[in-house]
Amino acid sequence: MDRGNQFIGQSMAFLDSVERVSRAAQLNRPVLVIGERGTGKELVAERLHRLSMRWDGPFVAMNCAALTETLIEAELFGHEAGAFTGATRARIGRFEEADGGTLFLDELGTLSAGAQERLLRAVEYGEVTRIGSNKPMRVDVRIVAATNEHLPALVEKGRFRADLLDRLSFDVITLPPLRAREGDIAELADFFGRRMSSELDWPRWPGFDVEAMVEMEAYPWPGNIRELRNVVERAVYRWDDPGLPVANIVFDPFVSPWQPASGQGIVRKEVAAEPALADQPAPPVAGPLPADLRAAVGTYERCLLEEALRRHRHNQRATAKALGLSYDQLRHCLKKHGLLETAG
Repeated sequence: MDRGNQFIGQSMAFLDSVERVSRAAQLNRPVLVIGERGTGKELVAERLHRLSMRWDGPFVAMNCAALTETLIEAELFGHEAGAFTGATRARIGRFEEADGGTLFLDELGTLSAGAQERLLRAVEYGEVTRIGSNKPMRVDVRIVAATNEHLPALVEKGRFRADLLDRLSFDVITLPPLRAREGDIAELADFFGRRMSSELDWPRWPGFDVEAMVEMEAYPWPGNIRELRNVVERAVYRWDDPGLPVANIVFDPFVSPWQPASGQGIVRKEVAAEPALADQPAPPVAGPLPADLRAAVGTYERCLLEEALRRHRHNQRATAKALGLSYDQLRHCLKKHGLLETAG
């Protein structure tokens, strides 16, 4: 499915940002896109390009944080053969590649001082000079830049040029985080869930159960849409019964009872005692011993689960916390004892 089709939502915060993007696209001016990680900054840049008069020109994206300080200028402006060690032949830069189109600079705040100075000249005069050359070249490029940092604060700290910020901020579009997009979590979760179920060849998409959706609505989503997509797709592919609504949501895939201690190559295996409710009395040991120990232990475990669920009004998250279990561990116990349906 085309990435552009994922630009979806219905909240007022989202629709307002879409409307601003559509208006800014018509002008041949630089645009600065601000947003937390995972809010879709590159999708916004692509939309700015596709709705502009440059739609049939190239769209060139570059992540400024992915390159070392010594390479970033060569990537942006190109170089001549022999300009530096390893430059065996001439190479055009991203500005030349984007001539007649749009250049998207992601993670703008990570640019070095030297790259900022050369970028300022390119934006101001429409000229770039390859490293190792004295001949400037004219380029017709629209700049769309993005960052998750507060650039005016970087200017005050001397880490970003004020004049470059002035040139790039003709308009500034700040994308709302997912937690501020009321109603969009359910819509996006359904979209990603349907797509994943289709990839797994499920006969139909059963959706999410009520509790799972409540959990997703309450979660703060620090990774925004990218994190939501991962959580939803992981939940769908781990679900064993395509005929029932997906009920198990794992927000942190790194959580595990066997997680190794940080910085240790060999971890000693420790087995913790099965926790019980704080005020639950120990089972009696007087009288005859049970004929089947496993059955007796299973019965006692089931009684503890039922009592914990009752005390916490069948809230599975609260029940898991009271028993010292992860949510996944609790779900496993409930399934083992046939209590999933009654757990709510």
